[in-house]
Amino acid sequence: MAVSGLSFACKPYFPLRPSLFHCFGKIRFGSVAAIETLDEPETFIKGNNSQSSDNSPGKNVSGEDSKLPQWKKLNSQDLGISTSTISKPTRKVLNGLKRKGFEVYLVGGCVRDLILKRTPKDFDIITTAELREVMRVFSRCERIGRRFPICHVHVGDTIVEVSSFSTSTRNFGRGLTHELGRPAGCDEKDFVRWRNCLQRDFTINGLMFDPYARIIYDYMGGIEDIKKAKVRTVIPASTSFQEDCARILRAIRIASRLGFTFSRETAHFVKSLSCLILKLDKSRLMLEMNYMLAYGSAEASLRLLWKFGLLEILLPFQAAYFVRNGFRRLDKRSNMLLSLFSKLDRLLAPDRPCHSSLWIGILAFHKALSDKPRDLLVVAAFSLAVHNGGDILEAVDIARRINKSHDSSFHEISEPQYLDRQTLKDEAMSAYSQAPVSDLVFIPLALYLKVCKVFECVREGAEKGFVAKQGSRIDYELLALGSLREIRHTFARVVFDTIYPLNPT
Repeated sequence: MAVSGLSFACKPYFPLRPSLFHCFGKIRFGSVAAIETLDEPETFIKGNNSQSSDNSPGKNVSGEDSKLPQWKKLNSQDLGISTSTISKPTRKVLNGLKRKGFEVYLVGGCVRDLILKRTPKDFDIITTAELREVMRVFSRCERIGRRFPICHVHVGDTIVEVSSFSTSTRNFGRGLTHELGRPAGCDEKDFVRWRNCLQRDFTINGLMFDPYARIIYDYMGGIEDIKKAKVRTVIPASTSFQEDCARILRAIRIASRLGFTFSRETAHFVKSLSCLILKLDKSRLMLEMNYMLAYGSAEASLRLLWKFGLLEILLPFQAAYFVRNGFRRLDKRSNMLLSLFSKLDRLLAPDRPCHSSLWIGILAFHKALSDKPRDLLVVAAFSLAVHNGGDILEAVDIARRINKSHDSSFHEISEPQYLDRQTLKDEAMSAYSQAPVSDLVFIPLALYLKVCKVFECVREGAEKGFVAKQGSRIDYELLALGSLREIRHTFARVVFDTIYPLNPT
């Protein structure tokens, strides 16, 4: 068995054609001298450490509830946040700016994840320093972006993003169509922070954390939505998604990764405005899909993409598979596509992602099986041959000795039959005809070719000098970089964990 077509055309970036969607009619769709560094958490500057609410309640910017969100300033220690959970490169940048007398805050999803006791994928900093001042503080620093410029500070091999209040102030109101007004009774510092939080996508991302004063500022009701496990837009959802349609995909990504649900208004407009994602360029689509499928929440992401009518736009072959096999909420045991990604999710995490070629390879592998179901031993031999770099005879011999219980609930696995050694070899090496081309292909040519490289060894024979990985340990640094050896090892492990589960039922 070989995966030749990969369900994508061997060319980058096919144009969009509206006719695609007609084919899916049936799919449901302080002072410097007093400053202490973050490396010494017990000697932070003393701030207002009591849990309190600001006197100014702000506006009901989301438009969903009649009750206005109450501004809150909370003690981070009361929320169980320790500065030891902030990465060392981030602390170096925070300390560098703080020593120069600038105010610094952590903002966005990293604050949310710290509250949830999760490992943030990255840490974003906002400061009162101008970007040119940030560049003077750090020697290895570059300014990127034109419309929304930020600084990338290089600390070792890590990049820390730093934005400036001054930049966000200049951009405040740009393109916004909802009514804005300064809340009554707030001081200048609160107003600057509130104004920045208002530009965030979701309330749970609209939090600011001053790690020196140990205060978390919540102007948008984000803490309450975290308690409720809700994803809610900061401004009305229809306006938010039309201003930036990438927020639709970010909503799916955040909900699937955290296990949150959408507020009623947010859910309605994620679905009704799903077609807006067609305005995104293909590199952005690829970025968002990688965030969903490569960081340990792929199964939940696929389920939400299906539920809200986005899967048929992004992955039409997989959407058609769900239609053909009758998608159900609790069908992981019979849905091989979901089962494969569930097993992949167990191996990954936000701080342990895989290279995009792995999840694309899994999609291609499953598409081939879905088109033409194969005997269990053929699937096992193919996966082993991928793992060992194309030694098909060794793979066949190992597959024939497997006596573990297998999962017999998948439609993609045909009824078992006797296959002699040569037939099993031929079956494992036989190629599928190339799958038809999607109207929306966001896989660039270089990535397509990298995925082909993962599988072509099965057809072309053992690769000279390739040494298969031994043991079960995954080198996550190499996996994220796209090491062929690590990709093949993890692919085979995912397939075997799927067809030979530890606890079959």
